[in-house]
Amino acid sequence: MPRTVWSGAISFGLVTVPIHVVSAREDHSVRFHQVHLEDMSRVRVRKVCEIEDREVPNAEIGKGYQLTKERIIPVLDEELREMPLPTAKAIEIEAFVPLESIDPIQIGDGYYLQPDGQVAAKPYKLLRKALERSSRVAIAKYAWSGRERLGLLRVRDNVIVLHAMHWADEIRDPAELKPDDVKLTKEEIAEAEHLIDRLTRDDLEGEEFTDRYTQAVEALLEAKREHREPPAVEEPKAPGKVVDLMAALQESVNKAKASRGEDATVHEMPKKTAAATKTAKKAPAKKTAARKTSSSKTTAAKKTAKKASTPKKRSA
Repeated sequence: MPRTVWSGAISFGLVTVPIHVVSAREDHSVRFHQVHLEDMSRVRVRKVCEIEDREVPNAEIGKGYQLTKERIIPVLDEELREMPLPTAKAIEIEAFVPLESIDPIQIGDGYYLQPDGQVAAKPYKLLRKALERSSRVAIAKYAWSGRERLGLLRVRDNVIVLHAMHWADEIRDPAELKPDDVKLTKEEIAEAEHLIDRLTRDDLEGEEFTDRYTQAVEALLEAKREHREPPAVEEPKAPGKVVDLMAALQESVNKAKASRGEDATVHEMPKKTAAATKTAKKAPAKKTAARKTSSSKTTAAKKTAKKASTPKKRSA
């Protein structure tokens, strides 16, 4: 059972839902300690006062705001706790909006909200049902770690999920990062859409969606524990420089087909324009007509030669 990281309530108008907040994610990363390589002893970070040049215990450590290079303003934890935070003990729902209206870049970590006891079961289910039937998400404010935050509430597998959100002014404007305007052909766009179709799937289940780096680290540690050579790891290929965009797209489509067991040699080329199609259809007709004319002339010449070589009968 995951541990509770915060306790409070959801405030939904005049309805209050007592809840526990637990993390919705698990970190499977392999973690390392810093060690002294000569004797493999742990290397730890110590908090040292720069003026007194001595290690300082946590009881003597507080917060300070750097006002200028020479001046730091001390801020006590008690002062921060006394700041007016109406959302200090409640997740207050402010509005309901369509999920599509939220830019995903604003959405952060997710947490499961667990009803706190039987008394919370009914209002919890009421809010969950209302969210499901409205096809909307709730936008709320709450306070963690001494600051007010923005959050998003949605339903996942009959459980209400809280997503931390960034405030709008925390998102940088990407305008200066846009590339220069370039021209694309209709064929290049069609081939890119073809590649998207080939890579489209209904879920993220599959071997390609596994953490291969963590698996390689675990295999390395297992080999070291057993005093044997670690397994060989294939060197990743550096991405090549794209010279022919259309050729790169077509090769990508063929690889996507091959990965799904399809015939990679069969490739649906972009549709030609109407003018090109008409021209292509007329060309064989001209050749056929030319052949017929040539054949007719040859036959006529043979008949003329035969008449000329046959002697005429004299009349009696």
